[in-house]
Amino acid sequence: MSQQPKPLIRRSDDVEYEDVGAADGMRKGVLIDESRGAPNFAIRRFELDPGASVPEHTNEVEHEQYVLAGEYTVGIEDEEYTVSEGDSLLIPAGVVHWYRNDGDEPGAFICAVPNGDDEIELAE
Repeated sequence: MSQQPKPLIRRSDDVEYEDVGAADGMRKGVLIDESRGAPNFAIRRFELDPGASVPEHTNEVEHEQYVLAGEYTVGIEDEEYTVSEGDSLLIPAGVVHWYRNDGDEPGAFICAVPNGDDEIELAE
């Protein structure tokens, strides 16, 4: 029988951000995941500096995103979308996508994924 997770409040000051390896100017903070007792999902917060870009890649798992701040471009397959605060995205598993912030303001978004391994593969 699985144990019921405990409620959790995590303060923004407690979140550590690290640079995302393949992306110059992008940082990731893991807000809640398995290591904090969440049984199913992880939520992460990403920051995208002005002028930053993230190369084309795929993820092994789906991810849902919610734009918190700024305006930036997201490429999904062969389409480009300008997204800004309040917009939501679904990027299915295995779909090629990328990011670019051409603006003067930092971009930020929340990304929810299923717990477990999420292998990221750079597109050729």
